[in-house]
Amino acid sequence: MAVLRASMSTKGYELSRDVMRLNRFLGDIVGGPAVLGEWSYIFCLFGEPSASEPWGWQFFGHHLVLNCFILGEQMVLTPAFWGAEPSYADHGPFNGIRIFQDEERAGLKLMRAFSAEQQRRAIVAHSMMGGDLPEGRRHFADNLHLGGAFQDNRIVPYEGLKGADLTPVQRRDLMDLVDKYISTLPAGPRAARIAEVERHLAETHFCWIGGFGEDSPFYYRVQSPVVFIEFDHHAGVFLTNAEPAKFHVHTIVRTPNGNDYGFDLLRQHYQHAPHHRQHGKHHRDHGHKD
Repeated sequence: MAVLRASMSTKGYELSRDVMRLNRFLGDIVGGPAVLGEWSYIFCLFGEPSASEPWGWQFFGHHLVLNCFILGEQMVLTPAFWGAEPSYADHGPFNGIRIFQDEERAGLKLMRAFSAEQQRRAIVAHSMMGGDLPEGRRHFADNLHLGGAFQDNRIVPYEGLKGADLTPVQRRDLMDLVDKYISTLPAGPRAARIAEVERHLAETHFCWIGGFGEDSPFYYRVQSPVVFIEFDHHAGVFLTNAEPAKFHVHTIVRTPNGNDYGFDLLRQHYQHAPHHRQHGKHHRDHGHKD
């Protein structure tokens, strides 16, 4: 847990801990402490922690999957998945914990700031189940997520409203929404990531499924060449709601175009770091294939 705390912002660490606490809260409700426990998670360390060489860690379990790659001063914290069913505790040892409110409100604020024509272009479907939802769009486990488990390198077409077609105030609100997810990073990587997203803001797309009233469940996605964010209200798995409800939330953050898990940074390191280049030359000189 000290590695997680050192690797993330205070917000990122506390969000992850609250997911773990709410997992225990769910376990207490349904009587499943073996899997639904505060500490029912696995930690894996990759490589050796270093200030110059690549290394990383993975932390995963129910409603929480974090993949962290570090190379010098560069960091990638994706794929990342935070979820909760329910997203708040109203009794017991964790009474008062409530998460994903900022992500929900910032999405609603942006959607409501659009003109009627912009809303029309942003909306992919009005119904989260059936209705005008495209055939096959809903997955039995991932619900409306397209970037969930086993979806590494999935090609997801852009949908919705483009950043180039937003007003300056709407662009600010879009960046504020993105920052709700990027703020899980510590200060330096967060600033670098925000600058990267801003450079591609004109190409950033925002799409929406569902309603946008106070009680409406919904899905939204922010997608550009450098960021992929999904927010989704889910139907019950352990609880009994047959349709999506606002107390069951899943959020996903990915880095598209080859840098989830820091793969692209690692590739560049192997290509350009002198000691790796020398190692490759040695193999070639002795007839080995890289």
